[in-house]
Amino acid sequence: MQITSPSTQIPLELVFERIFAIGRISRYDQQLLMSTLLSKEDLDEKERQQINRIFAALQTGLLKVVD
Repeated sequence: MQITSPSTQIPLELVFERIFAIGRISRYDQQLLMSTLLSKEDLDEKERQQINRIFAALQTGLLKVVD
């Protein structure tokens, strides 16, 4: 299965909310998050905290990785 890049950028806050609302991160969520992050020139402190929150949740098992 090939994943295509989203044509419109979604605000990071919505991406974070979606990931935590369902308690898992799929390849599509990962791609959406990465494409949104890479399209920005700079991250603010809140965005950095949210990214750290995702990593911590993955490490502690609060978020599951699914295909």
